[in-house]
Amino acid sequence: MSPPTQNPKKIISVDAKPEAITIDISKTAVIVVDMQNDFGTKGGFFDHAGIDISMIQRAVGPTARVLTSARQAGVKIIYLKMGFHPDLSNLGTPDSPNRMRHLRFGVGETVRTPDGTESRFLIRDTWNTDIVSELKPQPDDVVLYKHRFSGFYETDLDATLKNLAVKYLIFTGCTTSVCVESTVRDAMFRDYLCLLLADCMGEPVGYDLPRNNHEASLVLIQTLFGWVSDSSEFIRALEAQSSAAA
Repeated sequence: MSPPTQNPKKIISVDAKPEAITIDISKTAVIVVDMQNDFGTKGGFFDHAGIDISMIQRAVGPTARVLTSARQAGVKIIYLKMGFHPDLSNLGTPDSPNRMRHLRFGVGETVRTPDGTESRFLIRDTWNTDIVSELKPQPDDVVLYKHRFSGFYETDLDATLKNLAVKYLIFTGCTTSVCVESTVRDAMFRDYLCLLLADCMGEPVGYDLPRNNHEASLVLIQTLFGWVSDSSEFIRALEAQSSAAA
């Protein structure tokens, strides 16, 4: 009998900083961090707090194109969503910084959604924690809740990635210097190779400064924690591999 055939590696090279990165897309997942109504939609948590969300909204289009190309290439998509239990039991102890800072901004407060229905800020399984409509998860995608900035803290993310034999993580989402960077750091500590797509993420903190937090995080990550590219380069690499395979 002939030996069983194995799926050939699907290798792509993505132009990035500090140098091009070679990726096996059969061992790759795209991570979509917190692209939910509370952060990227009018009437959500950020918007209600008076935070500029324009840079997050601008990341939606490039992210949608990346997800389309990734799905066509058979790359797994994993969504992370920031959300707490209705009783706020996983927000932290009374004196925890996570609890105090989130309560200061109104986590758990009741709000009316754009269609007039009642919801609550950053509470699981509500309109507020739904992924923005343009990036709606598909049936084969993985959706995981988290209750801290890092997607690895007390979640099934690491186990899910190991079960899928994933080694390379393509990061999109918000916000760059908080939840994205926190998750990237924890990923690097676990020996995942992380590629950030700069135009697929946004950061309101320090947005009006001459040297903003978004750019600072990207410089830090390309220096120490991973690689930085953009949506067009990643899509180009996927399309080149597809053409070569055909």
